[in-house]
Amino acid sequence: MNKEFLLSFKDKVIRVDRGGPESRIGQLLSAEDDHFALLTEKDGVVYYRTQHIKSITVNSKDGMEFNVVIPENFEFSIAPDFKTVVGGLKHQWVKVNRGGPEALEGIMDEVSDDFITIISKDEIIRLAMYHVRNISYGVKSDNANDEKNENKDKGSKDNDNNSRNRRR
Repeated sequence: MNKEFLLSFKDKVIRVDRGGPESRIGQLLSAEDDHFALLTEKDGVVYYRTQHIKSITVNSKDGMEFNVVIPENFEFSIAPDFKTVVGGLKHQWVKVNRGGPEALEGIMDEVSDDFITIISKDEIIRLAMYHVRNISYGVKSDNANDEKNENKDKGSKDNDNNSRNRRR
């Protein structure tokens, strides 16, 4: 996937890869020679390395729902290469390789040409830079957290109502 090809989809909703743990639907924000930025509902901005992308889908039959309103002052990191993007995330909470057995989450500690270092719980993990397929940073979107809290609140309210009904 080259930069010119990806830029033809800028500001459009696309699906990255056909399925699996790395697949995401979102709005293409920017594209560079070796990476692109995708705004997703669940994970915020995810930076993908183009060398690991198998497919891009546009105008899918299933509609590819995307319900994010981008604020006027929305900012994200734009860098000429993937290593610079990753280097800018030093000392931030990151999630590397969205899903599957190689997913990592923790504080980005060190970035070099060959590897990144992430501190996760009581472990110091070094991951070869070549194997970083995608990365995002910060806390998950409010929508995902709101849904979890609503379900939790609903469940506790249902339990409270059931307890009251049993007492009567």
